[in-house]
Amino acid sequence: MDHSKHEHNQQQEMDHSKMNHSNLPDDKAGMDHSKMQHDHGSIPMGMAGHDHHKMMIADFKKRFWVSLILTIPVLILSPMIQGFFGYSLSVPGNPYVLMALSSVIYFWGGWPFLKGFITEIKQKGPGMMTLIAMAISVAYFYSTATVFGLKGMDFFWELATLIVIMLLGHWLEMKSVLGASKALQLLVSMMPAEAHRVKSDGQVEDIKLEALKKEDIILIKPGEKVPADGIIVEGSSYLNESMLTGESKPVKKEKENKVIGGSINGNGSLKIKVEHTGKDSYLNKVIKLVEEAQKAKSKMQNFSDRAAKWLTYIALSVGFGTLAVWLIAGYPFVFALERMVTVMVIACPHALGLAIPLVVAISTAVSAQNGLLIRNRTAFEESRKITALLFDKTGTLTTGIFGVTRFESVNTEFSKDEILRLASALEQTSEHPIAVGIINKVKEHKVNIPKAEKFNAITGKGVEAMVEGKSVKVVSPGYLKDKNLTIPEGAYSSKAETVVFVLVDDKLTGYIALADAIRPESAEAIQVFKKNGIKVLMATGDNETVAKAVSDELKLDGYYSEVLPHQKVEIVKELQSKGEFVAMTGDGVNDAPALAQSDVGIAVGSGTDVAAETADIILVNSNPKDIANLILFGKATYKKMVQNLVWATAYNSFAIPLAAGVLYSQGFVLGPAVGAVFMSLSTIIVAINAQLLKKKISA
Repeated sequence: MDHSKHEHNQQQEMDHSKMNHSNLPDDKAGMDHSKMQHDHGSIPMGMAGHDHHKMMIADFKKRFWVSLILTIPVLILSPMIQGFFGYSLSVPGNPYVLMALSSVIYFWGGWPFLKGFITEIKQKGPGMMTLIAMAISVAYFYSTATVFGLKGMDFFWELATLIVIMLLGHWLEMKSVLGASKALQLLVSMMPAEAHRVKSDGQVEDIKLEALKKEDIILIKPGEKVPADGIIVEGSSYLNESMLTGESKPVKKEKENKVIGGSINGNGSLKIKVEHTGKDSYLNKVIKLVEEAQKAKSKMQNFSDRAAKWLTYIALSVGFGTLAVWLIAGYPFVFALERMVTVMVIACPHALGLAIPLVVAISTAVSAQNGLLIRNRTAFEESRKITALLFDKTGTLTTGIFGVTRFESVNTEFSKDEILRLASALEQTSEHPIAVGIINKVKEHKVNIPKAEKFNAITGKGVEAMVEGKSVKVVSPGYLKDKNLTIPEGAYSSKAETVVFVLVDDKLTGYIALADAIRPESAEAIQVFKKNGIKVLMATGDNETVAKAVSDELKLDGYYSEVLPHQKVEIVKELQSKGEFVAMTGDGVNDAPALAQSDVGIAVGSGTDVAAETADIILVNSNPKDIANLILFGKATYKKMVQNLVWATAYNSFAIPLAAGVLYSQGFVLGPAVGAVFMSLSTIIVAINAQLLKKKISA
């Protein structure tokens, strides 16, 4: 059956064989995944580091639970806690038991922070790790000194709870940012491991992909992936390139046409001459584009790191300044030291450690329940800034499936359903997208497909067969022109449609229109974006005619047609250069580089794993309306983070001076016990405020 020349109404097929893949940019700044670091220490985040990151999460989890268990007896045996709750409990050598338990918590539970402190000092960038390490170290060594005779009150329970809550905060944060991208692994996996090379004597041998050379002749069997870019020297088939090029329909390929490595062969066998292998292949250049865009995005820092950095400088300055001032004022060293220790402990509030991680954990969970999977928290927080949305067409604004949009009868002897039923008899064994679309529609209507006899392909025009004693033809508009048959009025309602006509006993009886259908939710979603002042644009691998039809129907602000992966990246960069904060939405491998380059990359759940792993956010339900929820929830999340950070830092600006003794002359000094209460209260307020985020997303 030859449907290769079904004609489109005013629509020229996009010729992928003429694509020039050679002008994709070279990898000038390949990403060294081994050197990418998480904000909290040296945690590789590339392909090799993905499992290591999981191990780090498991390590924090284990340290948290063990430290929590050890903290319980520390709290029970602490004199300060006993004073709070009005009970008395002591064991032989009580101070030494507290010191022993606290030593394990400090050296083992606190090790990640001590190690992070060393790293930050080496990199001359003190931050949260420095602040935590200083607080727990001062508390531990001062408390240990009180056990061996130094006059003062121990901070063992403060030390223990501080470490436990910081471990919890960092464990939650690391879990929420586990999205160490698998995109490159998934892209590589699209290529088969072996190729069938045809030797000079005609024999076929299986070789490893790495052994493939330019000019080799290889055999592609039905259903197999194409192992390299090349030119067909024998055979014809339909190739599915949708995940590479964005073209929604399988593309007819025959002798002299180019094929792309990674595309999937249909039912025909092909022999191709290899043009590009390895680093020169089209797919590998897509991989490089993803690497470059991801590398450029990896340097962002979050609010808590910046806040912690400044708080570190303030705490150290005020802490040692407090010690110096009280000593100069002539007060005893033990008194001055206690003031300094109180300042240092209070300066590292539990609230700041939880301010961001807790909001991230809650927003991630709530979003997932509402169809938004957050992979990059920074991009999610910044979704509130979006001014331009760039949509891929196929599978995003449209369903990605070439299906029947309309079918009508133009002969009173036959009903609409009868037209579809008769046509399906001729299409049931074909792999052509038109045939597949018609059969899918028949199955949807639960119509029994009749048997076709004396089947014959009308070269370049369609097919014919005998069905239930009638001569049935499914043909292109070109066939009607050849036979001087008038195309019925209303057959064409959209330039994006392909229309085939059904003839029974040489009489025109009906027609079937097919297209990549627009999602029902798309138009409504676009109106919402426009009301919020967001420009909506489309970039697609489909041709100008199809792109314009979709753009006109959805009333977009603009569109780009026949674009390749590197061109989508260029479009994103162009918009960014004009000051736009760009969100890119797509579902194919061809979208991966642009998803990585955009300020916010959004993948629809019905697409490829590659697009999903490259994106910052994944729409589980593939509903464009979910993007509106994303933007609104992103604003709410950002607001909660700011509120928590403001509270955590405001607490410090209030508590630190009091702990340092600025009101000592008025007879008030904020002691360790009162400071601890304020610190706990601060943590509770932050936690409650974060929980309120659950009410901010619409169901």
